[in-house]
Amino acid sequence: MELLSQINTSSDIKKLSRKDLIILAEEIRERIIQVVSANGGHLASSLGAVELTLAIHYVFDLPKDTLIWDVGHQAYAHKLLTGRNQRFDTLRQYKGLSGFAKIKESEFDGFTVGHSSTSISAGLGICTAKRLQDDNSEVIAVIGDGSMTAGLAYEGLNQTGDCGKNLIVILNDNDMSISANVGALSSFLSRTFSAKYLQSMRNQLGAFLKSIPKIGDEIYDIAKRSEESFKTFVTPGMLFEAFNFDYFGPINGHNIDHLIDILTNIKNNDSPVLLHVTTIKGKGYEPAEMNPVYFHGVGSFQIDTGQSNNQPVTVKKVPTYTQVFGSQMTALARKQKNLVAVTAAMPEGTGLVEFSKEFKDRFFDVGIAEQHAVTFAAGLASKGLIPVVAIYSTFLQRAYDQILHDVCIDGHHVVFAIDRGGIVGEDGPTHHGLFDYTYLRSMPNMTVMAPMDEHELARMLITAVDHDGPIALRYPRGKGVGVTIPDDIEPIPMGKSQTLRQGDDLLIVAAGASVQPALSAAESLEEKGIYTTVINARFIKPLDHDNIIQAAKRTGKLITVEEHVLAGGFGSAVVEMISDHHIEDIRIQRIGINDRFVEHGAQNILRQAYGVDAERVFNEGLELVNRG
Repeated sequence: MELLSQINTSSDIKKLSRKDLIILAEEIRERIIQVVSANGGHLASSLGAVELTLAIHYVFDLPKDTLIWDVGHQAYAHKLLTGRNQRFDTLRQYKGLSGFAKIKESEFDGFTVGHSSTSISAGLGICTAKRLQDDNSEVIAVIGDGSMTAGLAYEGLNQTGDCGKNLIVILNDNDMSISANVGALSSFLSRTFSAKYLQSMRNQLGAFLKSIPKIGDEIYDIAKRSEESFKTFVTPGMLFEAFNFDYFGPINGHNIDHLIDILTNIKNNDSPVLLHVTTIKGKGYEPAEMNPVYFHGVGSFQIDTGQSNNQPVTVKKVPTYTQVFGSQMTALARKQKNLVAVTAAMPEGTGLVEFSKEFKDRFFDVGIAEQHAVTFAAGLASKGLIPVVAIYSTFLQRAYDQILHDVCIDGHHVVFAIDRGGIVGEDGPTHHGLFDYTYLRSMPNMTVMAPMDEHELARMLITAVDHDGPIALRYPRGKGVGVTIPDDIEPIPMGKSQTLRQGDDLLIVAAGASVQPALSAAESLEEKGIYTTVINARFIKPLDHDNIIQAAKRTGKLITVEEHVLAGGFGSAVVEMISDHHIEDIRIQRIGINDRFVEHGAQNILRQAYGVDAERVFNEGLELVNRG
């Protein structure tokens, strides 16, 4: 990797010849594959954007010019080119490089990202701020075709076209989802039309036609329509032209010469520009090209075969919570004819692939549009269907108003299956699901549950489907605890907790994934002669007042445990309940995430680092009892 070792900034790239850039692209791919195979990460998207990244750095003056990556799945090459090659082995590791663009990590990262479809809005804001500060440097937003399914992207396009700011939007189309109308003619015309002298000539001709007395405006309109009709014939740009963007493309996103030429042409444009490039997801690594969905976000794997390093050999395979949810949904749908499933571009991630195959007419993937997903589900529920909306916790945050306004006010029976609740791992602060208890439990009519294991998840799903009203079940990322799920699954009585251990010295009330650490801590405390009652809350709302209050009065010492922020979370709900019942002389300690964002890293490392593991529960219990 002779060339890559010499690159620290964009200025170093500009010293290379175009032939050298092709060699550098292969070195970058090799480095990305090497690290992601060990650490896991977003491989396919980053491999597909290598030439595009090189061309952007070659043409623009970064970081004076601002580059924004939408989501950041494709930003690994960008990291390697901006002084982070030597630390790239720490990608997604605790205290290492983030898997996404991050302002605090590098001045070359124009905006901190992680969620979809933010780049155009952020880019317009940055562009507007620069112009108000008499800064004429460029702003470039790179957005993938998947992110164009979200309304936020079109809101950004709409305002950009209206105010006429010269934002450059690059649409990285790696699935041909916008249009298959790609070819030599289209590429040639886009590169030709974007030349500065032709743009200037077109503007001058337009001004001349308008100046003709009486008939000028009419002739100009005819000429404009003729140009647009021709461009529509050879390109798929009519949609973006309607937003008042100058559209160019599609361009082969792996042809560095063509990319550099057209980026040079559209640089310093006076109006909004959208450049449409087509790329191959997983480019240069055959397993990723053949299976881009799997290699979109992948764990560690063998480079020569592409096979995962995490496949068990002889050990009994414990299913993930996601897999349990998916299989139980399919089983329930065979009995419940009015049960439907809704997801936001995550059928694989939420475990609904099997459901989608067996019940095609009852499965709805709405794209990256969580707000629409929730209101769509409310409409389904209003006519007697039972929609189960399966969305990751971190992404459900985007639909707060729709849950409150469109579901809860009228009490529609919408089931929210909230995957990835709690600490998620290497994707970091934009992906941890640590805020759902707080905003969901504040909503009237909403019921919130959290299972301690996979059997309880199956029971809660039945409970939710049988319930009449808004209800959410929130479960963690990763494997279950290995319990058996019987064929005859019973629902859980509404609002009822479960006492797992009895003891008179201390009470631990835990929710969801925190129940297992609470049980482990209780066993360790018993070795110290401290006998603990452990209650699996099951319900965040409504709480089991009778059981928890009775145990709290008996022990006089209470610890709440949750893998969630403390502010307004499960522990807060228990404290509010104790206060509302005017119970005195109970010493309370809450364990959860303090007022901070959790960084990226392995789940077990983060749980220890942020104090939500069994060791923390044990230490707090020991201290609470010893204080008397």
